[in-house]
Amino acid sequence: MNSQEWGIEVLHDDVERGKFKAAVFDFDGTISLIREGWQQVMIPYFIEELMKAPKVEEKEKVAARVNDFVDFLTGKQTIYQCIRLAEEINACGGKAEDPLLYKREYHKRLMDRIRHRIDGLRGGALDKNDYVVPGSFELLAMLRNHGLVLYLASGTDENYVLEEARLLGVTDFFNGGIHGAQDLYKLFSKEMVIKNIITAHGLSGNELIGFGDGYVEIENVKSVNGFAVGVASDEAKRAGVNEWKKNRLSQAGADIIIPDYRRTDLLEQYLFVKED
Repeated sequence: MNSQEWGIEVLHDDVERGKFKAAVFDFDGTISLIREGWQQVMIPYFIEELMKAPKVEEKEKVAARVNDFVDFLTGKQTIYQCIRLAEEINACGGKAEDPLLYKREYHKRLMDRIRHRIDGLRGGALDKNDYVVPGSFELLAMLRNHGLVLYLASGTDENYVLEEARLLGVTDFFNGGIHGAQDLYKLFSKEMVIKNIITAHGLSGNELIGFGDGYVEIENVKSVNGFAVGVASDEAKRAGVNEWKKNRLSQAGADIIIPDYRRTDLLEQYLFVKED
């Protein structure tokens, strides 16, 4: 699949498909583009905090370390990246704050970056179609038409996810519920949501399909033998494949890689139409 053209890259062609009864979605980068560019907020902020520690290395090495752990933890709740920041600060001889304080400051800075998007969507000045991964509405409608129960599970705080899903007009598609991070972070994880889906519906692994642009959700879906769709979305260009995401999703065990959902017809045929 050329990075600039739409296609389905099949990584595992021996996985059963077509019997799906439930689907679980990540949110940011998988459905929503409201928070596009969040890394450009988190990484400089974390570098800034880590550089205050007394035994810190030169900035280039600090930047590389921060990039590594932010990337590795993408898909988990934001608090885990903040916990790792605190650990790094302490390891460099500093005295870290409560990770929740880092999370709140990061989110304040992120809101400064994306406030115009939220206000524009809320007031109608911006088109919601410009802030979803292309084809999202068509994909969600197609899955509902096939009778699937849809769930959303995000590492972003639940109150923000609920509001942003409403602004994008996707709330009603998720008849299984919308779940997000909590301050009491051990009460929620994508893994917990997936296990609850399996239990609540008495599903076999081949009856669950998951969509995500991060390592964590793909790994979680594969851990229960579900079918994992890696969405290597280029969030800035809204077209083509993000090669970094593609590599990470492949490593996580994705069964197929797609750039977005603009060819829902082809995706439907692959997922639901039995081969001859």
